[in-house]
Amino acid sequence: MSSDNTYYITTPIYYPSGKLHIGNSYTTIASDAEARYQRLLGKDVFFLTGTDEHGLKIEQKADELNIEPQAYVDGMAADIKKLWKLLDISNDKFIRTTDDYHEKAVQKIFQQFLDQGDIYLGEYEGWYSVSDEEYFTESQLLEVYRDEDGKVTGGKAPSGHEVELVKEQSYFFKMSKYADWLLDYYQTHPNFIQPATRMNEMINNFIKPGLEDLAVTRTGFKWGVPVKSDPKHIVYVWVDALSNYITALGYGSDDDGNFKKFWPANVQMVGKEIVRFHTIYWPIMLHALGLELPKQIFGHGWLLMRNGKMSKSKGNVIYPDTIVEKYGLDALRYYLLKSMPYGNDGIFTPEDFVDKVNFDLANDLGNLLNRTVAMINQYEGGTIPTFVSGVNVVDEDLESVAATTIVNFKKLMADLHFADALSEIWKLVARSNKYIDETEPWVLAKKDDDESKRKLASVMNHLAESLRVVAVLLQPIMTEAPIKIFTQLGLETDDMGLKDLRFGVIPANTTVIAKGTPIFPRLDVEKEVSFLQGQMTKTDKKKGRAAIQAAKDQAQSEEGKKEIRIEAFDKVEMRVAEVQAVDHVKGADKLLKFQLDAGDEEPRQILSGIAEWYPQPEVLVGKKIIIVANLKPRKMRGEMSQGMILSTEHDGKVTVVEIGNDHANGSVLG
Repeated sequence: MSSDNTYYITTPIYYPSGKLHIGNSYTTIASDAEARYQRLLGKDVFFLTGTDEHGLKIEQKADELNIEPQAYVDGMAADIKKLWKLLDISNDKFIRTTDDYHEKAVQKIFQQFLDQGDIYLGEYEGWYSVSDEEYFTESQLLEVYRDEDGKVTGGKAPSGHEVELVKEQSYFFKMSKYADWLLDYYQTHPNFIQPATRMNEMINNFIKPGLEDLAVTRTGFKWGVPVKSDPKHIVYVWVDALSNYITALGYGSDDDGNFKKFWPANVQMVGKEIVRFHTIYWPIMLHALGLELPKQIFGHGWLLMRNGKMSKSKGNVIYPDTIVEKYGLDALRYYLLKSMPYGNDGIFTPEDFVDKVNFDLANDLGNLLNRTVAMINQYEGGTIPTFVSGVNVVDEDLESVAATTIVNFKKLMADLHFADALSEIWKLVARSNKYIDETEPWVLAKKDDDESKRKLASVMNHLAESLRVVAVLLQPIMTEAPIKIFTQLGLETDDMGLKDLRFGVIPANTTVIAKGTPIFPRLDVEKEVSFLQGQMTKTDKKKGRAAIQAAKDQAQSEEGKKEIRIEAFDKVEMRVAEVQAVDHVKGADKLLKFQLDAGDEEPRQILSGIAEWYPQPEVLVGKKIIIVANLKPRKMRGEMSQGMILSTEHDGKVTVVEIGNDHANGSVLG
């Protein structure tokens, strides 16, 4: 049983049938922001995400690539984990439905339903969408195909995906048995589904017309969890996938401490397209198991493009790694959470993205920080004056706005109103910029009397305090900028607590940095809009080939890590190289550019994405390292990279592999 000091939040588990785009990333970033917010309040948080890896579509994908399904999902799961790391997602666990403990727990859950009469064996005939992993009646189809005699031969699901006629023996869950109970639960728990409009949709579209029993097994494929008592039946995706939220905590195993500690979930965040499964099937299954229901299911809207939902076939998809590499992580996290109104759809356009970076981040916030640091250096010798309230006429108003912002921000974040919470922070940013114009510190600085000096000191302190409050509040949303703000203000990052945040506590004699640097450089509007449009209009055919090849390479790589032949290893040429020079690549925060003596006639250049772990890369100059010398050269950020530098990874830290000086440059390892 969860306590008031625990907080459990989940994303849906993602189906690894293709590369995730920024619309997919929204759910995880939003959940991450809430998890970080709750941790800042001192809560014991468990944040779950993962992958839904079973089903016919996965089996077909693997077959297309001529690899085993497990190898395929291994590669895709690795890619998703890599993406979450890039987006600085702070999940406590990543569950895969192919995890052994999950599969065993699903079999126990299914058997319990069977034993207590909630599941029965029957026969199903209806229209099935492989892409949606969902059955539909003829009346539910978006489009119906008929032959010359008027007989239905196929059609399209509401998602637009093709359906096929399926007739097979299946186990069914008696959903109809629990329809009245579910309606009563909705009425007695009005906040269970948010936004409230989603509850109305469930009642009017699915429950009141008559809740049908749900087919919960398939026999037409093998890639899934077999029913223990009847192995030819594979547990259907929604029983398998939905159970992850409790099996990840240890439900159904001997190690169920986390389940007892964190269940029921505080928030389960999903996209609106899967609200039905999480608010009808999931509550009924939990009730049948005798378990408490989540406190809230939140169904957010979609991030759309100008021409509708993101779709590779439309050529309107944009990927998060593209934006992070070009504009930084905070720009993406800010944009996604600011652009999605509570419960409604948001629209991504290149123009809107560039505007938000330029106006909100560079102009409003970045310029406020730059001006404040510069003025403290110019007028106060680089030291933030001691806080005194009410020296200037407008001081108390700025303090009041800050206090109100803190209160409102906390309420909005607790209620998952991320866009509104950011708007609340920007009220303080705007008020602080206006405060500069009202107090005119440049005028006060020209006066030599004590009163003017006192007012100027108060202005500098109040600006620094406003930025400190803003930085603390931004921590759940942005993971890099708050630390940069604190660093430029000379503040200790250990003092970024949110729980007791208030105005006016900067320690005496705090010294700002001598020269601040813009934390959000302004973007060239025409150039960057053109770049983003170009990313969205690449042909689906080209992207499709690249995605399939990448998945195949990754899957084969994961499979091949277990065992390779000596002939494969012999193809890799590893050499000793001495670092002659190393520097950052302009415009690429993660890349370092190495000049190496690897025994070639001319110095060899290699680019490596390890800048995060070597903030002072010059420490590597003179070191002897190991490189892969016979990789095909490739261009990165306009620079040629001729090989790969070997490194190790442990506990999230990457370290370049060094070798003793007694090895000659160019020596081949073998």
